[in-house]
Amino acid sequence: MEPDGERTPPVIWTRPDRPARGPQPSLTRDQIAEAAIAIADAEGIDAVSMRRVAAAVGAGTMSLYRYVSRREDLVDLMADKVLGEVGLPERPSGDWQADLRLLAMQQRALSLRHPWAPEVGLARPSLGPNQLAIVEFALEAVADLGLGVDAMMGMVAMLTAFVRGFVQGELAELDAQRRTGMTEDQWRQSMAPYMRQIVDSGRYPQLNRYIVEGDDDVEPELAFEQGLDRLLVGLAATLPAPSGPA
Repeated sequence: MEPDGERTPPVIWTRPDRPARGPQPSLTRDQIAEAAIAIADAEGIDAVSMRRVAAAVGAGTMSLYRYVSRREDLVDLMADKVLGEVGLPERPSGDWQADLRLLAMQQRALSLRHPWAPEVGLARPSLGPNQLAIVEFALEAVADLGLGVDAMMGMVAMLTAFVRGFVQGELAELDAQRRTGMTEDQWRQSMAPYMRQIVDSGRYPQLNRYIVEGDDDVEPELAFEQGLDRLLVGLAATLPAPSGPA
């Protein structure tokens, strides 16, 4: 039996961009990733196949395997390429909350432009160059807070989880509008008689309070910023107290 390392294709980032053997290559992995991203943006990640991408770049399906040996590698290339859209400075500013806020805002914008992106790499990140740069930036932003490296990574993971969860809600609402043909306001109006029954029943006093007093008209951008503020305040409250002079 062959060792696992011999049976497993090498990581995409360790392989040359263009095949060394065979006819002079006419494509780059970047061009292939761009074509795949266009398909995913229009139809979802499940629509991306080697055949579809090959057709989009004007190549034969088998010839595409000279550049990308499997679909998993193609998805890794796609995910890392869109992460290149995240606009971060070369180094953190020294204000960790401002740096994490900037990262969160950029992550949300990216996910709304590419709705398939939050699903990709959720369990096993691709660790491409753009992703590595983002993670390094985030860890460096919190490196001077007196935390161990596990706690530092935990802060970054919590921020990412918040962004992903919020964006999933936004994308789900957009999907519901497409499926039902109803805007959120129209849906609320259709639910109004039932919600009145809930209020009148008196069985859910705290929910009733939200139905009556809550603000349903908060724009997603403001709601995101408010939630992000609470998260950052909560993270700050868990930091070790600075050590004073001896």
